Amino acid sequence: MLGKGFKLYSILRMKCPQCHEGSFFKGQHPYQFNTMGVLHKNCKKCNVKFELETGFYQGSYYISYGLGVALFIAVWLLIMLFKENYSPGLLLFSFLGALLLLFPLLYALSKIIWANLFFRYKKPNQSINIVNSQDDSRIKK
Repeated sequence: MLGKGFKLYSILRMKCPQCHEGSFFKGQHPYQFNTMGVLHKNCKKCNVKFELETGFYQGSYYISYGLGVALFIAVWLLIMLFKENYSPGLLLFSFLGALLLLFPLLYALSKIIWANLFFRYKKPNQSINIVNSQDDSRIKK
């Protein structure tokens, strides 16, 4: 299964794109409407700043558009498979219903996918040994 180090892990679990441990959103899930789409300022584990610049996540609109098109195609294919004769009204209401149900998820996915385009996974440091310069054997006295 996909584990830490894969971008899909960060996207599906909505974790920090850099360490894959800290949570990306303030809410527990996308359907928590009072915190829908609200990000933490920094990751609680690796302290990376999520918003690289002002308006950084406006680019996620392109991802959201692509997800909406994919949703429309999926609904259209499902209707074609299960219904022989369908009307444009059925297609329209099916698409709008799916869009209303999945809007919070698509919104959250667009932001986390956009962030994963710009952040790289970095393994957390195992252990850092801090040596006092007076005790360091590499320094000639």
